[in-house]
Amino acid sequence: MNGKFDSIGESLGNFQASLNESGLSFADFMKENYLDRWTGDTSYHVMAVRTTFVNAMHNFLTERGLFNLERVSLSPVTDPLAHDVEHSPVVSYKGHAYHTTHSMIYAKFLACFNRRMKGIFVDSPNIRLEMEDAQGHQRGKYVIDFSQMDIELRRNRGVDLDTYLGHPDKVRAILREDMDKALDFFEDLIIRAMGETASRNEADLKALGVVFEVPQKPFPRFPRDKALKQYKATVYEKELGRVTSSQFFWITGLLRENYDLVYPYLLPEGGKKRLAEAGSEDIYNYDLCAQAIDRRTNGRRDAYEVLSGAVREWLFEPILERLLDNRVIATTPIFEDGNIVNIAELDGYGPFLMAASQKDAAGRPLFPETMGGGIGIERSLFSLLQGEKVKTIDDVMLFAKNPDSHPLYLF
Repeated sequence: MNGKFDSIGESLGNFQASLNESGLSFADFMKENYLDRWTGDTSYHVMAVRTTFVNAMHNFLTERGLFNLERVSLSPVTDPLAHDVEHSPVVSYKGHAYHTTHSMIYAKFLACFNRRMKGIFVDSPNIRLEMEDAQGHQRGKYVIDFSQMDIELRRNRGVDLDTYLGHPDKVRAILREDMDKALDFFEDLIIRAMGETASRNEADLKALGVVFEVPQKPFPRFPRDKALKQYKATVYEKELGRVTSSQFFWITGLLRENYDLVYPYLLPEGGKKRLAEAGSEDIYNYDLCAQAIDRRTNGRRDAYEVLSGAVREWLFEPILERLLDNRVIATTPIFEDGNIVNIAELDGYGPFLMAASQKDAAGRPLFPETMGGGIGIERSLFSLLQGEKVKTIDDVMLFAKNPDSHPLYLF
C-alpha cells in the first residue's frame, strides 16, 4: 500500500497517540469535529436547504428533457485541471489501473454521442487532493471529496472543420449565440433553485441569518480581461461582487482547461493561435459567482465561483492540439488498422481520443458539439449561506474533508 503507513489502522493509531500527547482523547476529537455538528441546529438547517436546492435543480433539468447519467468514479482518464492539485490516486483492479475522477468531464462529452439526446446531468463525485504551497497553506475554500451537479447540452450545429477554418465570422456568430443560450439555461436553473428554496425554507434561512433573493435575468457579466485591468487576479471575484448588487454574476473568457473552447485556434493557413494571445472575446467559457446576503444588515459577503462551464471544443483536430499544447498528453496518437500504435504513451487518453476521432457512415464526426458546466454543491451552499452561522465550508457538510481543517478524516 502506498503512503506513510502500512494500514488504515496504523494511521488511526498514530493519530490517536498524537491526540493523547496534546491532552485530548479520541472521543474528544470526535465530539468536537463530528458529533456536535451532527446534532447541531446549523447542520439541520443547512441540510434542509441543500435538499430543496438540489431537488429543484434535478426537477428543472428533468423537465427540460435532460437524461440522468450514472456516476463515474473510476476511469483511465480524468479531468487534468488547471489548478494546483495532486495527481488523482490510481486504483488497481484485476490487473488494470484506473484514476479516481477529479470530475466526470470526459464522461459527460461521451454520454452525449446520441444525436437524439438533448443533454445529460449527474450529481457527480469529485476527488481533488489539493497540494500545499511552499508555506504549507492551501486555498481555504475547497474540500477534497465533494459533489458537483454536472450538466452537458448538445448544440447540434453541424460545424465541420472546413467551416471552422474557412468561415470564421459565421462560426463566431454561432458560438456567441450558443454561449448566450448556455448562460440563459443556467440562469433559469439558478432562478428555479433559489425560488423554491426561498419559498420552502424561509425558516431555515432565517435561522442561518441569510436571505435568498430570486435573481433577475440577465445576470451581470464581466469579461475577465476587463476585470483584471481593474483588480488583482487573487481578489477580482470578491471585488466584482462589491460593485454589483446582484447575488449572482458571470465572469467570462477565462483561459483554462483544454476542453474549454478557444476560437479561432487552428488557423486556415496552418498553425495555431498562441494561447497566450487569446483574449476574453476568443474564449467561450464562463464562471458563475455567488455571494451571501446578511439578513440583519442586507450586506454582501465575499463572492465565490460556484459554477464553471463552457462551450466545448468539438472537432478532433483542435481537441488533439489543445491536449498537446496544454501538456496533458506528450504525443500525437497513431491510428492504424483500428488500433492505436502508441497507446501506452498516451496515459489514459487513448480510449477518449479513439472515440473523438470516430465518424459515421457519411463521414461526419460522431463526437458531439456540446456546452455545459458543473455546479459545486457544497461550494454553492457555502457561498450563499456564509455569515452568522456558516463560517467555513465545513459548516455545510456532515463529513467535511477540508484540507485546511483536519489532519485526518474519520468518516
